[in-house]
Amino acid sequence: MDDENTEAVPEGFTRLPHGLGFTDNLQPCYRRVEDGEVSFGLVVGTQHGNIMGICHGGVLVTLADVTAATGVNMARGVRAGNPTINLSVDFISAARIGQWIQAQVHSVTVKRRFGFCSGLITSSAGVVARFNGTFYLPEHQGMVKPGAIGDGVPPQHWRQPD
Repeated sequence: MDDENTEAVPEGFTRLPHGLGFTDNLQPCYRRVEDGEVSFGLVVGTQHGNIMGICHGGVLVTLADVTAATGVNMARGVRAGNPTINLSVDFISAARIGQWIQAQVHSVTVKRRFGFCSGLITSSAGVVARFNGTFYLPEHQGMVKPGAIGDGVPPQHWRQPD
């Protein structure tokens, strides 16, 4: 990546730890928790690109999935893993190598067993993608590797399920 054309990671973002399974494919990936809301982002590197030299759709879908699931959990105040029931992503424009892209949930509705959310992935050039997700909310805490979630997130933003 040409440092001259590489956008900086915005203030307040901290790097995700390694060891999060498939999410490691987004590395280096960053998270910011602010006012009870979470954003994820990354600087599009060559490892995120496709043969056209733009961000691969699989990267955008993974970023949307991680952001949507975390947004639902933040709304619930629960630190857990939730299976994705449905995720739809509309690709609006390309994200270029060197651009910072950021995913954020804008709307969350939590029902008894399901969480629904929508959000956007944006770059400095505008909207890259929009997403909608549905997540199953099990009664148990889910199956999460120890230390995989909550790192760097203030504990007051999480509560364990009853």
